[in-house]
Amino acid sequence: MLVNKGLESKLYYLKNGEGLKHKLWDALVFNKIKALLGGKVRFMATGSAPIAGDVLDFLKVCFSCDICEAYGMTEGGGGSCMTYPGDPNTGMVGGPLCNVKIRLRDVPEMKYLSTDPTPGGEICFQGPGVMTGYFRN
Repeated sequence: MLVNKGLESKLYYLKNGEGLKHKLWDALVFNKIKALLGGKVRFMATGSAPIAGDVLDFLKVCFSCDICEAYGMTEGGGGSCMTYPGDPNTGMVGGPLCNVKIRLRDVPEMKYLSTDPTPGGEICFQGPGVMTGYFRN
């Protein structure tokens, strides 16, 4: 019961842009959870696969730290896009990082066009962190 009340309160704070900390609920419940990771974690990142928004929100309030979502591909050197710390929204991967330029290339034979109402196409990366010689290999 106590944990549910604290969780609801912290989720409300998160969704209303009031941050991840709550003096009362952190002291009573969430500092104990945070201590399981050593108690000093300030930032986490997730990648590899999409994570459900409600799961991500739950982890943010439990560990009282920002968890950023990232997107990238092997040939792009790993992470190429990431959400900003403090962003209360979930379900997106954020903007490009400073090491990469990204564009959406039309693939007409598959009917993927960047000009469609819901743009589609091949995601192309360019930058110093992008692997050379990966194409068709």
